[in-house]
Amino acid sequence: MSQSSPLFNRWLSQIGPDTGIEALSDLLDNGVIFAVDAETKILFWSRGAERILGLSSEQVIGKPCSEAIHCEQGKDPCNLAELGIIKDQYVKIRCAGSNSNSFFRTARAFFDAEGKFAGAFEVLRPESPMQSYSPPEEDVENFHGIFSRDPAMKNALKIIRNVAETETTVLIRGESGTGKELVAHALHMESHRRDKPFLAVNCAALTPSLLESELFGHARGAFTGAVRDHSGLFQRANGGTLFLDEVAELPLELQSKLLRVLQERSFIPVGGDRSLTVDVRIIAATHRSLREEVKVGKFREDLMYRLRVVPVFLPPLRQRRLDISFLLWHFIARHNPYGPRRIERVEPDAMRLLLNYPWPGNIRELQNVVEYAFAVGRGPDLTLADLPPEFQEPTAIPTFPANAPGVHLNSRDEASQIVEALQLTKGKIGAAAEMLGMTRVTLWRKRKKYQVQ
Repeated sequence: MSQSSPLFNRWLSQIGPDTGIEALSDLLDNGVIFAVDAETKILFWSRGAERILGLSSEQVIGKPCSEAIHCEQGKDPCNLAELGIIKDQYVKIRCAGSNSNSFFRTARAFFDAEGKFAGAFEVLRPESPMQSYSPPEEDVENFHGIFSRDPAMKNALKIIRNVAETETTVLIRGESGTGKELVAHALHMESHRRDKPFLAVNCAALTPSLLESELFGHARGAFTGAVRDHSGLFQRANGGTLFLDEVAELPLELQSKLLRVLQERSFIPVGGDRSLTVDVRIIAATHRSLREEVKVGKFREDLMYRLRVVPVFLPPLRQRRLDISFLLWHFIARHNPYGPRRIERVEPDAMRLLLNYPWPGNIRELQNVVEYAFAVGRGPDLTLADLPPEFQEPTAIPTFPANAPGVHLNSRDEASQIVEALQLTKGKIGAAAEMLGMTRVTLWRKRKKYQVQ
């Protein structure tokens, strides 16, 4: 127990106890602090209480606490006579004319010499998922704007960081929206080619003739409309990096020409009559298996081995459960400064739905969901109604297959879910609670109920 010294007591009497208490309360401006007497009439109301609960001290001083604060969940914050010390009790309260909000409550009651209740101090801290678990810096990998705290993604980033220092050709495998181009750019920025061009092309977006001209360039008169020489991507990326996205879609007639560039570092432009030499590092990406494409005759086996020197597999978002809530708040933080809406909380039901959703569009889809919520919703709480239509369908919460990684919130009993969440997060209470879509206090209560260590 902390104790004050005689010097402190003397100093406090000089500045005045009221001044000292007011100064201390101002240091916690993101929380509600108030004091009540033996009849629970409010004696002190902090500036944070005015701002968060929307009631001035003139409106509440001298009035019963119950007139200012109405409890909807948890024990009545105004009923302190039976209590000694409370720490981090979860309550949901509202004030007159305002919406209900969730808080973590800490209180200390005082009793006179006869043991009668004499008053209390109370602190209410707004519940915020960002505050309930803010991962330490060493827990979050930030590699050129690629964020993750999931072990599978961190392992992929380790490979990416190591291979970036070499000249090795890299093939990035991953579903649409997993960030393949971000990874390719990170590889370029970590290499000695970082001061040279980084160019990209989607092999599925152009017709074979246009793609050939875009990659290798063409000479004037090579075809109708070719009124001048055109430098292709290989020429323009000389000394740097060329990213071939969706390389499995590359037409067979162009695969042999790409193989020649990889083997001999030279090519002939469309309609040209001389060979050009280039120094370009190739990074390719695909959501398909090149081995399967080789089996069905759609991809050259020799080119596959040239491209697939170091394969890097990016896990889909549904397998990065530790990243879903973290990335959700990362994107919310991007939107918050630009109004008119500022999201401060995510309702537990909405968070559970987001955590269970299979995310076929991966991170790109998560970005779109956040943008949708900012566009259609209002107020500080992200609710179920703020989610896109596909989340309102009965199939929005799937039953995952037994081999799907992560916590399957609908597949086992609650105690098993809690055990698995704690195992995945290495015992980190905040991360486990976030994964399960509940507060730290709720998780603590359920651990005690199920006797989960």
